[in-house]
Amino acid sequence: MRPGDEGRRRRARALVNLRAALAPVAAGVGVMAVAAAVLVPALGSKGLEGAPAGPERAVHRAAGPGRWHAAPAGAGCTAQTAAQSLRPSPDSGPAVARIQKKGQLVVGVDQNTYRWGYRDPGTGKLEGFDIDLARAIAKDILGPDAKVVFQAVPTNQRIPALQKRAVDMVVRTMTINCARKEQVAFSTAYFQGGQQVLAPKRSAVAAFDDSLRGKRVCTAAGSTGESELMKQRHGAKVLIVANQLDCLVRLQLGQADAVVTDNALAAAQAAQDPTVELKGRPFTDEPYGVAMNKDDSDLVRRVNKVLDDYRGGGADSPWMRSYRTWLRADLPGIPGPPSPEYSD
Repeated sequence: MRPGDEGRRRRARALVNLRAALAPVAAGVGVMAVAAAVLVPALGSKGLEGAPAGPERAVHRAAGPGRWHAAPAGAGCTAQTAAQSLRPSPDSGPAVARIQKKGQLVVGVDQNTYRWGYRDPGTGKLEGFDIDLARAIAKDILGPDAKVVFQAVPTNQRIPALQKRAVDMVVRTMTINCARKEQVAFSTAYFQGGQQVLAPKRSAVAAFDDSLRGKRVCTAAGSTGESELMKQRHGAKVLIVANQLDCLVRLQLGQADAVVTDNALAAAQAAQDPTVELKGRPFTDEPYGVAMNKDDSDLVRRVNKVLDDYRGGGADSPWMRSYRTWLRADLPGIPGPPSPEYSD
């Protein structure tokens, strides 16, 4: 055995054990009985673009033929118009027909973000706010006995998975922004979050400001947190990992001092670990949308129709029921979903 091998193995075992210890057990929460679900393994040990998906890296740098018009591209997109999408339609087109023909909807999801998309260790099933929405979309397209295949997709593989059609859509706390709209299409927004700092309660880190100077700040590859840190590090040493939960693990192991991520995800991590808390205030707007291949404009319209139904009904809407089940305890005071914005 080479010198240092045993130490590396102990650290690897510690990461695995800690990840298992952090997995929450959902008590008394029912899964929507709308679909038979299958979870397939995460996209291989390498990302779809060939980049390793697991190990972190340190960063040291400052309707009918001709009817289905393409989804709006990122060109001409601004921060004010980024959340606009195509108007809803119940009609089927090439993409919807393709899904119906194969008899299943393949959805890229997270499987380790508490409250949003995570595996209940008691049942082995995927649950969470994003999972509820994915099942509702499947039910609309395929009927009450819809089959959903959940594909675990790391943050930095969401766009490649859509471009290579490894999945039909991604429902994974994915922020709509202009850079991404150059590569994929989005539904209207189904949730509104913002980037924020997560750090131990005892930490001197106060917000996304110069209190991060000299600190090791963790974020997920391909996330908007990574983009913001590349714009302004505030003197921090940036650690980039495959998934956001890896950042919480590194906080626990003392390998990171703070995390930059969406406040919705950070609140879920704080619910797992009472020794950490959100610091400062959100410093960006993060509208979450369902992402799809840019050529699948009929599917975009169909998903927007599902979202209209999902938001409807006021306090008893499917959106509000899912919010009360999964998010209200950690993100209280949200009166309802964001209003849809349309480009056509």
